[in-house]
Amino acid sequence: MIATLQCTVIDCPDPAALAAFYGAVLGWRVDDSDPEWATLTSADGQRFAFQLAPDHQPPRWPDPARPQQMHLDFDVPTIEDAERAQQEVIALGATFLHDSRGERSGFRVFNDPIAPDLPF
Repeated sequence: MIATLQCTVIDCPDPAALAAFYGAVLGWRVDDSDPEWATLTSADGQRFAFQLAPDHQPPRWPDPARPQQMHLDFDVPTIEDAERAQQEVIALGATFLHDSRGERSGFRVFNDPIAPDLPF
């Protein structure tokens, strides 16, 4: 091994706001004391961060002219939990984009509220 992963960093126009959104989704602690950098930390020490990128041009999923650069995958245990989670992330400001309609498993795609063209 050469190194260990410190954290994943997402460029965005508003680090504090995007960290607050994902902190609410995950229940992780938010540190937004730096206006150009915000960090989320889980109870067991997992981390990811948001870095200010004032001129960031987010992708437009599923537009191939501006393809996604990354996405975040989250799990919920059941389809009923997915329904509840969908309502909760929309209440936090996410925009619903797509439902794969899997009977036992599948995925739903949302844009987060800060980078509206970035699906998670």
